[in-house]
Order: sequence, then structure tokens, then C-alpha cells
Amino acid sequence: MASKRVLIVDDEENIGRSLRMILEREGYGVSLCKSVSDFQRHPDSQRADAYLFDMKLPDGNGIDLLKSVRQNGAPAPAIMISGHGTIADAVEATRAGAFDFLEKPLSRDRVLLAVKNALANSTLRQENERLRELVGGTAPKMIGSSPAWQRAVDQASMAARSDARVLLIGESGTGKELLAAHIHSLSPFSSGPFVKVNCAAIPTELIETELFGHEKGSFTGATATRRGKFELADGGTIFLDEVGDLHGASQAKLLRVLQEGEFHRVGGEQIIRVNVRVISATNRDLSAMVIQEKFREDLYYRLSVVPIRVPALRERPHDIRLMAEYFLEDFCARNNFKRKMLDETVFAMLESYAWPGNARELRNVIERMAILTPGERLTRESIPVEVRVQREAGPKSTIQEARESAEREHILRALEETNWNVSGAARTLGMERTNLHKRIRALGLTRGK
Repeated sequence: MASKRVLIVDDEENIGRSLRMILEREGYGVSLCKSVSDFQRHPDSQRADAYLFDMKLPDGNGIDLLKSVRQNGAPAPAIMISGHGTIADAVEATRAGAFDFLEKPLSRDRVLLAVKNALANSTLRQENERLRELVGGTAPKMIGSSPAWQRAVDQASMAARSDARVLLIGESGTGKELLAAHIHSLSPFSSGPFVKVNCAAIPTELIETELFGHEKGSFTGATATRRGKFELADGGTIFLDEVGDLHGASQAKLLRVLQEGEFHRVGGEQIIRVNVRVISATNRDLSAMVIQEKFREDLYYRLSVVPIRVPALRERPHDIRLMAEYFLEDFCARNNFKRKMLDETVFAMLESYAWPGNARELRNVIERMAILTPGERLTRESIPVEVRVQREAGPKSTIQEARESAEREHILRALEETNWNVSGAARTLGMERTNLHKRIRALGLTRGK
């Protein structure tokens, strides 16, 4: 097992040498920096397992350095060192996320204990996050017995055993992220991180630095080197949600990572190699986009080694009861609410609704009902008006026409309630703002109609 890496930033040479000697004798790998600028240039600035930061540095201070490390995505614990520490300094350091606070002169035993506890706490936190994902997160939420849902879960479980890339295809809110986490938890990469990227939520001009990182000074505002999501996911899984929203240049760079397992940061020349399992998801028809030359054909085939279709909630109405009961119990437990029950009269109405926002919309509706209903039993009257009042389709309407009619009314109601604030309506509907914009255009909705 590789030794843990500790990076020390202190401008006093004697203290730096002493700390290095103490830690190396215990088997730690140690790197030294004398200033903020030295730290930013150091190759391990974002990769250390623990940090020791002096509060006062020639070109800055340890607290600002800690904040920048956290903003750049490094989760390692940091211990602050001060030659004349005060209670105010300790409080400020703790608020900034420091694990411990040491005062000079430093005691060998105190230093070793602080580093040991910081690393143990970090390991425990990472393990707890994985267990929470497996026990309290992904597993209980894989709810449903419908054939369409079980088929998707079974396919995901089989794909998980290999390192094959998986493409999850389905509407927004159907549970693609849950299936991705399920695949990760059963895969050979499960001991590594599970890093999520919503490609639709990142502006086009920032997607490359988000995925691949950037070097200090590579563009205005790049005040420090930053690791991208692929680098952070090394040894684990990266989940590229709404991958169909990637533009051409980013598609080409992504293809190189998939082919070669390597990339370079924006503004950098150093080749960075990673071992990452890639799971992607989309609510678009990528095969049609390939024909339209909007998505690279070679990238499409690289991503869809194992394509899995995730069914919409309206295709599995018999799972709605189980999901609604789970969402209600989970919400009450998380918010210390007295336990509430769903009346039998509720389920028929929930099962007959089209659920354009799928499981995400169902969760939002159940939580709203729990919040706004004072009693312990949620009845038909507790159901939001957009679910209760459904437009009846004419006798010659197709299923698709009936669905679009219900979806149109549902979206219009949300837009009108928020005075056509698309961001607010998206939150009400449990949809991504970009996806709501797409549905507004597709349904031809305009204000006043």
C-alpha cells in the first residue's frame, strides 16, 4: 500500500525540516513549500492526502490557501499551524474547514496525533459516503417490480461486473443517476470515487475546464491550477449526465480520453493519464443526432458499448404506490416529521397521472403534500391541483396526444404560477431548466396561451 502524502506549506525552514523528519520517520511521503506561489506550482498541490498550512505566509495566509484548495475540489484534511494563535484564528480556521489547529512550538507527539487523526477521519468519511450510497442511498431507491424497470436494473447489474462503458437512455427524472450509482457500487471501480457531471448545466465555454481542469494563468480568472472531473475520478467512475449536450470540440477531447486514457488540462502541455470507468446518460436520441451530424459517430459507439433504456414512470404505474410510500417515509424521517400515511384514495389518482417529470416529479409532489397537509393522513385533497385536474383526451386522441395534452397543461400551470419564471417553474416541476426550455419549444408554448 502506498504511503500517505502530506504537503507542508511553511516559510520557516527549520520548522519545515523538523516536520518532514518527524513524518518521514513514520512512513509518510512529505513535500515542502515555502509560499502560496510554491504551493500552486507544486504537482501534488491538489493530490495530497493531508495538508499542514502555516497561518502566516510571505504571499498570503493559510486560511485563504485552504479555501482555494476546497474550491478546486481537493477533499484532503488540512491542519493549520500558527506561531501566535488566538481563539479567533482557531474559529476562523475551523469555519474554513480545517481539521485541527496547532500552535508553535510544535510537539512531535501532537503533530503525529493530529496527522494520524486527520487521515483516519478522512478515510472513515470516504467509507461512510460509500456505505451511505450503497445502504442509505442507491439500494433502497431501486424500487419497483414492473418488468420494464426490472429489466433495466438487471442489465445494469450485469454490465457493472466489467469495465464496459454504459449509456443510459431515458427521459429526465427516470432514475438514470440512480442506475449509474448502482453500476458503480457493483463494479471493480467501487472503491474509487463516483464523480457526477451534468453536461447540460455547464456553460459551453466552461465544459472543457470542468472535465479536464486548467493550469494557472491559462485564462482570465485562472488564479490557480485546478483538477478536472476526470482527474478527480481516477480509479473510480465518472457519470456524464446529458452527454448529448456536449459541443463538437468537447466531444473530440472526450473521445481522446476514451481511446487513450489521457488528456491535458486547458492551457497545459503535460499529459495526464487516468483509469476511469465512464457511464453516460441522455434524454436525447443520440443515434438520430449522429445522422444529423450533431454528435460524433465514433464517440457514440465508444459510449454505448452497453446501452440501457430506462423506462418512464407512466410505463410502470404499478410501481407508483411503492415509490410514493418510500418518498413519504424518507421525507418524514429526514425532516423529523411525525410519520404520515397516504390514504387509499390517493393511489388511483397518482397512477392515472402522466408524470411528465417522472420519479423526480413524484417525489416533489409527495414532499409538497407532506409539508402542506397538517394531519397525519394525506388524502385526495392533499394532491396538488395540476395532478387532480386532468384534461380528458377526446375519443380519437392517441396516447401520445393525450400525454402531450397533460404535459402541456402541467407545464403551463407551473409557468403561470411563477409568472413565467422558467427557473422557478423548473424547480416546481422537478426538471432541469435546460430541459424545460426544450419542452416549452417542443410544445409551442408562449405566454398568454
